[in-house]
Amino acid sequence: MASINIGIPAEQRAAIAQGLSRLLAETYTLYLTTHNFHWNVTGKMFNTLHTMFMDQYTEMWNAVDPIAERIRALGFHAPGSYAEFAKLSTLPDAPAKPPKAMEMVELLAKGHEALARTARDIFPVVDAADDQPSADVLTQRMDIHEKTAWMLRALLED
Repeated sequence: MASINIGIPAEQRAAIAQGLSRLLAETYTLYLTTHNFHWNVTGKMFNTLHTMFMDQYTEMWNAVDPIAERIRALGFHAPGSYAEFAKLSTLPDAPAKPPKAMEMVELLAKGHEALARTARDIFPVVDAADDQPSADVLTQRMDIHEKTAWMLRALLED
C-alpha cells in the first residue's frame, strides 16, 4: 500500500479509525434493531411508529457509508461483517422476541443516546489530530442521534 501523508500521523489515524469503526458497528447494530422494530411493531401507535422507525433506519443506512469511507480515507479497512460488528459494538442486539411498542421506543432512545456518547468519546482524539473531516462526521452523528433520542423520549411522556 502506498504511504499516506494527509497531515495526520499514522498513530493518530489508527486511533481515529478504531473509534470510527466502533461508531460504524454501533450504527449498523442500531440500524438493524430499528428495522426489526419497523417490521414487528404493533398496537395503537402502529402507523406512527412504523413510519418513524422507517425514517430512522433509512437515516442510519445513509450514515454508514460516510463513516466507512472516512475510515478508508484514513488508510484502514472498514469493518463490514456481523462478526466484526458484534466485537466492536457495545449495543445489545435486538431482542429475540419483539417487545411492546413503547418498550421498542425506549430501547431505541437508549440506543441513540449511546451512539451520541460513542461519537462524543471519539471527538477528543479527532480534535487532537486536527482532523476536521472526521470531526464533521462526528458532529453530524451527535446532532442526529441526540435529536432522535429526544423525539423518542417525547413519545414516552404521559
